[in-house]
Amino acid sequence: MKLSVPLATPVTTLVLIGGGEFSFGETHEIDEVLLGRVYAERRTIAFLPTASGSAEYATHFGTYVRGIDPSFEMVNVPIYRGRDVRRQKSLNTITTAGLVYLGGGVTNNLLETLRESPAETALRDAAAGGAVIAAIGAAASCFGTYARDMRGAVSALPALGWLANTAIDTAFDPSNDTALRRLMSLPDVNLGLGIPAKTALVITSDGTGEIIGEGQIAAFRKK
Repeated sequence: MKLSVPLATPVTTLVLIGGGEFSFGETHEIDEVLLGRVYAERRTIAFLPTASGSAEYATHFGTYVRGIDPSFEMVNVPIYRGRDVRRQKSLNTITTAGLVYLGGGVTNNLLETLRESPAETALRDAAAGGAVIAAIGAAASCFGTYARDMRGAVSALPALGWLANTAIDTAFDPSNDTALRRLMSLPDVNLGLGIPAKTALVITSDGTGEIIGEGQIAAFRKK
């Protein structure tokens, strides 16, 4: 099944993963696909731990990735708070990587730090320049126009806006779509995407999205 999504920024490949524990092999099929789309001459993965704040996340993920393909080098990009987003070394790592992977965690952490920052500009430059951009869980939900506030202070947070007029709900449970419907009630949201765990949407430069993994993605459009 394929979906058409409204891209608001140029990408080569954007992979939005609904969730899943890589250590249990729950995203193995998805990870093989995204690694296979990385250019052969660009084998560095820039890992952003911003949503979780955990440096160990990159270490464990790097070990896992090398078990799939030992040609990759994992680099943790230490962007944890606002003061980190301007470090030139980190920006260079993002823009030259073959794959930039945003780990899961809390939407608030990622958006408060990354949104409209030099690091996000570098991320957009990487996406336009041929890098694969992948995000899982809460990080993936931040690529729409709005994201759910995981701290519950407000109904929604302004998100990164890579997909125009779109809200993304990850770890989506089709039997309980309340969170996604709340996001869709916002006036600037015309498309709602519910991405379950162990499932991903692979979006290419023309806005075509291919579903991979075990589940099905729910897509709601306003009439």
